[in-house]
Amino acid sequence: MARYSLPQWIRVGLLGVVTLIVLSGLLYRRHVTRSVMALHFPPLYETIHEQEQQLPHYKDYETSPIKYFWASNHLSGLGWGNVMQDYVMMSLLARATNRSFVFNDYTWNADGSWYSDYNGKLIPSRIPLSAIISGPVVGGELPPEDNIPRAVSRDFFRTVCPNPTILQVSDVNDDHMRYDESVPAAYILDKWIEKINSIDDPCVQLGARDGQIFDYWMYGQKRLLSLWPSLSESPILKRWCWSPLIHNAYEINRNHFHASPPLFSPEPLEPDVILDAIVKEDYSQPIPGLLAIHIRRGDFEPHCKKLSTVNADWNAFNSFPGFLDQFSAPQDNGDHVDLYMPHCYPSMEQIVEKVKAVREGAKETLTHLYIMTNGPAPWVEELKKSFALDSEWEQISSSRDLTLTWEQKFISQGLDMFVAQRAQILIGNGWSSLTSNVVMLRMAHGMPSDSNRFW
Repeated sequence: MARYSLPQWIRVGLLGVVTLIVLSGLLYRRHVTRSVMALHFPPLYETIHEQEQQLPHYKDYETSPIKYFWASNHLSGLGWGNVMQDYVMMSLLARATNRSFVFNDYTWNADGSWYSDYNGKLIPSRIPLSAIISGPVVGGELPPEDNIPRAVSRDFFRTVCPNPTILQVSDVNDDHMRYDESVPAAYILDKWIEKINSIDDPCVQLGARDGQIFDYWMYGQKRLLSLWPSLSESPILKRWCWSPLIHNAYEINRNHFHASPPLFSPEPLEPDVILDAIVKEDYSQPIPGLLAIHIRRGDFEPHCKKLSTVNADWNAFNSFPGFLDQFSAPQDNGDHVDLYMPHCYPSMEQIVEKVKAVREGAKETLTHLYIMTNGPAPWVEELKKSFALDSEWEQISSSRDLTLTWEQKFISQGLDMFVAQRAQILIGNGWSSLTSNVVMLRMAHGMPSDSNRFW
């Protein structure tokens, strides 16, 4: 019996009609669409983006003589640790010139795309900054006696400042300032304060033409410590907070860090939800008994080898004089990879040995071990077994053990930093910007110097 087959053009047309019907149904039921999309694509944090454009002080600022500073050259395509360093320093400059700091997204790809490819996985190209942090950097409240205007979003800045005065880094920074380690970072900041204060225009924008005011290599030079007296007392650090999404993830995963149970049974936040009130943490108080360790793996091995060829020193905020662990970069041009690797990319045996030594020498009883790492899951499990065989712990957990919502997954480095910031003791990587930022916050919030340790 002959089989009847529809012409190809009819089959294509019918397929198109069915597709339109299905898509229409999904669009009509928006929550279904979001659920389907969430299975395949990273979140876009739409509600948080919208909230950043509706901060309560905007209405007053539209008719007030506010001065603004926007560093449009913020880093992109780099990890959160590097980007956070730049935000902290540019916030400090804005405050020093009595201007409102302008913040933008944490951007991986600035080409306008929604998603980017990172090692074969899709990630959001742009994450609103307030999905990761709260506080003055993203427009949060300042102390009552503070007369510096609050931070605003880039979009608000563009509305009130359509034609800003644009400065380039090279207008102030010369090669002597950038490359000579004898030039204190405080001197560079003062030069920029002088430059910006000489401009009457309330709208000042730092152009994106030639790098950052504080180039990435400056964070690995001790001259950055000259900024510590002003930075450590600034609301930028004193009022630094993590976002409601991070706080929620912390409460959900509290059993990995705390011996005591939570005060309530938290539920995961709905996608893009922002809470008006969150559980307030006293950052000056450590999580009792917690030892947090930061172990870089993966792409950090070749990075460590490269550091050994240029005699790189630890990041500045990992190099306070009072720290128990110190590193002196060699001054000759020899092969120093054997000197660097135990501190930068320690073996499993070296990691277990260091943790044991720190625990035995600690003033406090350490009962919980939290491993912050990007290491592969099998390697992490083997490390956990090595710790358990070496000594007894009430709890050994890692970044791989966390329960996270789809929205929290792409900002989980913030949760690691929040936990490490409040650990009884931290063992970190001296060349890591993530470790450096955590140590910076720990020092600003009064953690003892000897509670910051390094491989």
